[in-house]
Amino acid sequence: MKRTRTALALSLAIGMAVLATAPAALAQQSISKVNGSISADTGQSYGDLETVNGSIRIDDGASVRDAGTVNGAIRAGADIQVDSLSTVNGGIRVAENARIAGDVSTVNGGIFIDRGGDIGGSIETVNGSIGLVDTDLAGGIETVSGDVTVGAGSHVRGGIRYHKPGMRWFSMKRSTPRVIIGPDARVDGELVFEHEVSLHVHRSAQIGPVTGATAVRFDGATPQER
Repeated sequence: MKRTRTALALSLAIGMAVLATAPAALAQQSISKVNGSISADTGQSYGDLETVNGSIRIDDGASVRDAGTVNGAIRAGADIQVDSLSTVNGGIRVAENARIAGDVSTVNGGIFIDRGGDIGGSIETVNGSIGLVDTDLAGGIETVSGDVTVGAGSHVRGGIRYHKPGMRWFSMKRSTPRVIIGPDARVDGELVFEHEVSLHVHRSAQIGPVTGATAVRFDGATPQER
C-alpha cells in the first residue's frame, strides 16, 4: 500500500517537471496543476491529468492516459477509456461501461465502479469502501479497513486481501468491515483476511478458498442488516 502513495507522489513530481520544460504542443496534450480542478470534456482525448489540490472530472466518452490527484476526488462519466485512476485523499466514482487498462487506487476514500466496467489491473484502498456492479476486474482487491461489495454479476479474478492495520487502528473505535459477494458474482483466487471481517456470500456466488473469516451464505438481494 505504501507503494501506491510513493508512486503517485513521484509521478506527480516528475510530470510537473517535464511539463514545465515541454514544448507547447506537448503541454496541450496533458494537464498538470498544483492548485485547481481539472475537467476532461465529453468525447475528447487527453494525455495525463494531474493535480495536487483539486478534483478531476472525466466526462462521458472521454479518453485519458492517467488521472491522478493528491487532495481531491475523481468523477468519471460513462464510456470512458483511461489507463489508471489514483488519489490519496478523495473518492473515485466511475459510471457505466468504463474501460480502465490499469489500477484504480485511493488511500483515504471510497471506490465505486458502475455496471459494465472492465478493469485490467487491481483496486486498492486503505480507508474507504469499495463497490462493484457487474464489473470485470482482472486483478484483485486490496484494502485495510473499508467495506467491500462485489455486486451482482461482477467477476474479480485476483482474489481479495484485507491487510493487517497498524496499532493505531486497533486503538480507535471502528466497526468490523463488511464484505459482501452478491448474486451471481464470482471471486477467483484466495480471500485472505488478516483481521476480523464480516463475510457474506450469496448462494449463487462463487468464491475461492477463504483464510481468516467464515463465509455466511444469504439469499435475496442483500444480506440482513447487522
